[in-house]
Amino acid sequence: LSEAGVESQFHHIFPTVFSSHLVQHEVVANYSHLFWVPGSDLALVPYMLLAHIDVVPADENDGWEVPPFSAKEIDGFIYGRGTIDNKQSVMGILQALEYLLIRGYSPQRGFFIGLGHDEEVGGLQGAMNIVRVLKKKGVQLAFILDEGLAVLDGVISGLQGPAALIGISEKGQATVKLSVFKAPGHSSMPPRESSIGILAGAVKRLEDNPMPILFGEGPERRTFEHLFGLPIKFVMSNMWLFSPLIGRVMERSPDTNAFLRTTTAVTMFNSGVKVNVLPSLAEAYVNLRIHPAQTVEEVLEFIQSTVGDERVKMELVNGFDPLPVSSYDETSFGFQTIKKTLLDQFPQVTVAPGVCIGNTDSRHYTDLAKDIYRFAPTWIRPGDTQRFHGINERISKKNYEELVVFYFNLIQNCDIKELPSPHSAGHEL
Repeated sequence: LSEAGVESQFHHIFPTVFSSHLVQHEVVANYSHLFWVPGSDLALVPYMLLAHIDVVPADENDGWEVPPFSAKEIDGFIYGRGTIDNKQSVMGILQALEYLLIRGYSPQRGFFIGLGHDEEVGGLQGAMNIVRVLKKKGVQLAFILDEGLAVLDGVISGLQGPAALIGISEKGQATVKLSVFKAPGHSSMPPRESSIGILAGAVKRLEDNPMPILFGEGPERRTFEHLFGLPIKFVMSNMWLFSPLIGRVMERSPDTNAFLRTTTAVTMFNSGVKVNVLPSLAEAYVNLRIHPAQTVEEVLEFIQSTVGDERVKMELVNGFDPLPVSSYDETSFGFQTIKKTLLDQFPQVTVAPGVCIGNTDSRHYTDLAKDIYRFAPTWIRPGDTQRFHGINERISKKNYEELVVFYFNLIQNCDIKELPSPHSAGHEL
């Protein structure tokens, strides 16, 4: 859709949001949207809700049961690209605000809504320009809530019942180019080692020697403490003894292996132009998702020593360190308000802090808020993780309704001035 087309669709679906005298709206960088809903109590520091309106490509020929942009409903599920990444939050936040405004709601604590248009390619236009706008206004935020983790039901083995993981940090990321250059020649007189062979050997060494297991050295330790309690607490307090054992079990699955270490993925390999010509250049690109206990620099040193071949040139294409860890203790306003909203709606869920293994637009907002959380109450059941950026992405109508209710309640729960004493009963604010 064109800029005007997106604008008119939003106006049509959420008429009260766009006609309310209370809501200030501006388009940023042609396609992103920034909303400001001022609060009646100016002493309360505002917060921000984030989501992104762009999606990754989808092709019906890949095996979709329905056209990927049809939003067709089958057996209570809405199928379509973006239904769980991240249109469910875009629509859920705006739908919640629409309902609140229709009921005459006026917040005590002001809040922003930021909808970026290019999160899937780094947020360099959408999120970064929204941040520039807010910085010019001198905005500082109590907390930010973005996409990220979810409610996992039957996904974590050994856990009874569903778990809601609220992301308190993100893994860092780096893209590294490995290249080998040799003089070109004729395929009839090959040398003992070709540029392709040398590079293939380097890549094989990287895959055979993964980054070290760092379980227990980052926030993921708290995830397991919150989820399992005893006897895991005994295990967690004796990590020197149990870490290797836990690591060996968890690294068997790609899903849990990603929480243990910096992951190494060889994603591109390029060389050669003709079947009878020895190529002069061979290149490979390696994408790394960096564990919170490591830095980009440490990861590069590991790659260099693992490759162990001076003929292989290493170049950092881009990268950034893991994100700061947000607060999640009993005095943390953002974490506890999200947790209360969740438990009021889903009392059967265990809430725990977690580390986001992917990256979100919120990483561009670190100057505006000390506490950034990455979560939406999207229910993920066995098999659903393959739907992210995959085929047959879907959300149930019931779960979409739950998302609207969650944001509807969260906005109202943020209106308190401060958290009650940590010693109050249960999770009530």
